[in-house]
Amino acid sequence: MFNDFPWLKPAWENLKSGLDSDRIPGALLLQSDKGLAVEKLVEFFSHALLCQNYSSEACGFCHSCQLTKSQSHPDLHWIRPEKEGKAITVDQIRACNRLAHESSQLNGYRLFAIEPADAMNESASNALLKTLEEPGEKCLFLLVTHNQERLLPTIRSRCQHWVVTPPSTDQAMQWIGEQGLSQVPAFALKLNMGSPLKTLESLKNGELEEYSAFERCLVETLLSPTSDVSKCASLMAKNPDQALDWAWLLLTDAQKAQFGVVDEGILPGAAKFQPHHYDGLYASTKKLMELKAQMQTFPGLNLELLSMNWLIESREALCS
Repeated sequence: MFNDFPWLKPAWENLKSGLDSDRIPGALLLQSDKGLAVEKLVEFFSHALLCQNYSSEACGFCHSCQLTKSQSHPDLHWIRPEKEGKAITVDQIRACNRLAHESSQLNGYRLFAIEPADAMNESASNALLKTLEEPGEKCLFLLVTHNQERLLPTIRSRCQHWVVTPPSTDQAMQWIGEQGLSQVPAFALKLNMGSPLKTLESLKNGELEEYSAFERCLVETLLSPTSDVSKCASLMAKNPDQALDWAWLLLTDAQKAQFGVVDEGILPGAAKFQPHHYDGLYASTKKLMELKAQMQTFPGLNLELLSMNWLIESREALCS
């Protein structure tokens, strides 16, 4: 696994030390950015925890290992949203709470992996909290999250925390090269929030070319008083989440460039903005974050019209 995903190794070493010393807490909170294959780490850890022969790795041959391979281990329970994008419900947590107070089927650990834990609604979180306060013997709740701030503080306080650290730019770019892609610009990694897996997928899907077209359109719209605002607004409305993320990265890179911040992954369009644009860049970025919050709060709004208003206000701030 670590040849495929080398950035997971430091987190595994921490988890392995607990297995070696048989010091397993009642609850673990595993924090990771998206796109780092943390699910592979959870799978590797769960197989090792439940193995009947070895303490810190899966032998692959015992009855328990065979069951985990076939995804039919009676002491391994995955709790996920029933539909993508939906919440983990209180009924799901109550069901695993009942199992947590039963005996192990194979006289070993019982593992309840909740992924993503931040998908639990308030009722589900409160139901889980009661069990975490009185954990069963040889029972581990493993909470996987990409946004731990959305978890109840009382839940976080009852968990041992481990963090999967993203790879460095050099490590990520080396990994991408090993997948058969060469001459990849460093800013491709930035566009995918540092995730080598998402970067690889985006490169294969042609998203780098898509970004370049978006960047050209956005820079022209913001810096040319006579440009067609509707063209860029229409482009943003096609994939608003992605467009707003890309616009934010470009504007913040442009501000960094004004201060001479060295960043090997700086977006090419950042160089188009001049020192006298700084105040306008700051105002545009602030308005952009307000727009993103507005879209998330009221998803039924006219995205193209909102994008057009932001573009017009930003152009006025930059060209005045």
